[in-house]
Amino acid sequence: MGKVRNFQDLRVWVEARQLSQVIYQATMTFPKEEIYGLTSQLRRAAVSISSNIAEGSKRLTTKDLCHFLAIAQGSNEEVKSLLILAQDIGYLDSKHFQEIFKHCRNIGILLNGLTRSLRS
Repeated sequence: MGKVRNFQDLRVWVEARQLSQVIYQATMTFPKEEIYGLTSQLRRAAVSISSNIAEGSKRLTTKDLCHFLAIAQGSNEEVKSLLILAQDIGYLDSKHFQEIFKHCRNIGILLNGLTRSLRS
């Protein structure tokens, strides 16, 4: 099985961890009334990406790992959707939005590449 020995050595996990930090910083400027809404949802989705990569890395089969990578990919897409909403309602300016969204696109590419390499 192509099990990952240490998730912390995976570039995609490092990138996802950095994304979580960026999301936490960005959402600190959101209105306080969003703490249980958009702020919480964005933070949880971002953290879910790296968490699923880590959890999947210790599963017993490649199929299981790929399943968790797919969940991470779904969380990444959720972050992108929530970022679009945050920009639409004025919580993120265009420059900040573009920087974070680009980070999400890169994570998606890395997740796809890792999944493809594990399946081949």
